[in-house]
This record gives sequence, C-alpha cells and structure tokens, in this order.
Amino acid sequence: MKILTVVGARPQFIKAATVSRVIKNVQGIEEIIVHTGQHYDKNMSSIFFEELDIPSPDYNLCVGSGSHGRQTAMMLIKVEEVIQEHRPDYVLVYGDTNSTLAGALASTKIHIPVAHVEAGLRSYNMFMPEEQNRVLTDHVSSFLFCPTENAVNNLKRENIYNGKLRSSKEKIYVSNTGDVMYDALLFNIDILEEKSKILETLDLEEGTYILGTVHRAENTNSPQRFSTILDLFGNLSDKVILPLHPRTKKYLIDYDIRVGDNITIIEPVGYFDILNLEKHAKAIFTDSGGMQKEAFFLKVPCFTLRNETEWIETLEEGWNRLVKFGGDSDSFNITRPSLQKNFFGDGNAAEKIVDYIMNKGV
Repeated sequence: MKILTVVGARPQFIKAATVSRVIKNVQGIEEIIVHTGQHYDKNMSSIFFEELDIPSPDYNLCVGSGSHGRQTAMMLIKVEEVIQEHRPDYVLVYGDTNSTLAGALASTKIHIPVAHVEAGLRSYNMFMPEEQNRVLTDHVSSFLFCPTENAVNNLKRENIYNGKLRSSKEKIYVSNTGDVMYDALLFNIDILEEKSKILETLDLEEGTYILGTVHRAENTNSPQRFSTILDLFGNLSDKVILPLHPRTKKYLIDYDIRVGDNITIIEPVGYFDILNLEKHAKAIFTDSGGMQKEAFFLKVPCFTLRNETEWIETLEEGWNRLVKFGGDSDSFNITRPSLQKNFFGDGNAAEKIVDYIMNKGV
C-alpha cells in the first residue's frame, strides 16, 4: 500500500509525526511525504521535522506565501503532479490549511481516496479561511478521522455518515479516533524538560508569565483589532511572552503598534520549546486551535482571542474562555477548574487511523 501525505504548516508537522511513526513500523506501507512549503521559515518548518523525527519530505514544493487563491492554486498544480507520478492508494491530509484543501482537491479530481485527519470540526464562521478549507475537505474525503464525538455529530448533521454511498464503488468512512495532537503530547511529555531549556534561556519561573500568540487573519489584518489585542496584553499585570509568526511581526511593524513594557517578543520556537512554555504558563492567550487543545491537555487556563471556537469541548468547566474584545483586562480571572472530562481519546489515535485505512481500504 502506498500513502501520500500532504503537509505544509507547523500544526500539520506535529500531527503527521504521530501517524508517520506508526506507518514506519507497519510492513507493507510506503509513505511519500509532500511538503507544500506553506510554512518555509526554519522556525516554522524544518525545526519540526528535526525535533519530531519526521522523515525528510520526499518533495518540497516551495510554494511560499501569497493570497489564498494563488497559494492554493499553485499547491493544487504541484501536488497533482506528484500524485500523478506516484499514483498512491490514498492521500492523507491534516487539519484545515490551504495545503489541506489543495491535497484533497488534487486527489479527488483524479479519483484517489482522501483520508482527512482532524475531520468534522466546525466554527460555523465561513469568513474564516480555515472553516472554508475544513468543510470543503470533509465533503470530498473518503475517510474522515474525527478527534471528538462532537466532530462526528457535525458530519452527521451535514449528511456525511458511516456507510453513506457517494457512488456505486465508493463509501465514506467516519471514525472517532481521538486526537493525534494528544498522541504527540503524551509521547513527548516525559522528555520535555530534557529537550527544552527555554525557561532558563528567557529567565522565566513557572506560573509567573502569560504565553500569548496571535496569527489568524481576522486578528492581524485589521489594525484596530490587532492593536486591541496588543493593548489587552499590555494591560495584563503579568509578563507576557509573545512568539511572533513572521507575517504577524510584519503587520506589527507596518501598523506601528506600540508594545507594552510587560511584553517580550520572541521568534517562533520549536515544538518542545512551545510545549514547555505552555506547560509552565500561568495562562495562555491565543487564537490558535492547536494551542487551545494543548492548554486543555496540560490543564492550563486558556483565553481564546476569537468570537467562536471549533474546539467547543475546551470551553466546558471553564478551561477555555472566549475573549470579548473591548472588555476590561481586570475581568480576566485566571483560575484552574477542578473538573475536566477527557474528550480527545486515549492517546492511540494514530494507530487507529492506520489500522482503519489498512482494514477498510479497498
């Protein structure tokens, strides 16, 4: 069996590492890894392959940045060429980026079954590029691997469900496998302190700082919205550590936004460093879907810089709260709830995904 994996952005590298690790240990599967080049800075790309022991990509398409339409179109052309060359049995895509959609569309057009890891998520905000990507990908995929039961229910509401015939020759398979990012955290948490010295490097003590991230277009494309977020950080009483995506840093300079004295801006860091910063933070303020989950896994209070979230499970018991822009920073009461349900599986999502493809595939 031949599986072609399409990745392009740092959250996908983390997810793909868990599944690739399983594939490597299964006889009879060949994996071809295609990196679209959506994230290309070393701190956003190659460091993750090195740290997580992901096999070097067989192809780097070097697409780079650009408008959504142009970037997706370039990926679509180049991914199709690789698929045509190798004719894999399945194409594996992750998450909700332009790389995800390009991989799914290129495969579907030439009738290669698509397996979508992290299927079924919905924010119900179609202005988000991520929402557009995940909905379209789900509706052309043959295998939909959901991280939670709520994701399965979302697909059922859209009339995508286990066993539904798309054609006389093809079925759609839906499975709640659990979350591969939870797999990654459990696999790496015991070696975290050995792999990361970021707290010592930044002279930080556990529980004395806030970790912040902001990168989504809805927050960075608007000078007013971005300025509001930086003001929010600046009005917090704690030190704020703010790793900045290169595009976000450019906006900060272009908009000439003042940064509070309590904010320390750093370059993007690798998986182990960001996980270590998350684990020991007093709280996390972010617009990242992956970081919302990791905060939940690590039992760190999270404030999401958005009006909605696709990870609604994290809102239960108050572990994650949505930020209302314009609110007084004094209203951010940082507490650790006493209860937490396990929504994200048993840490064996990758094994279930590979087994499902091996046994359900045609």
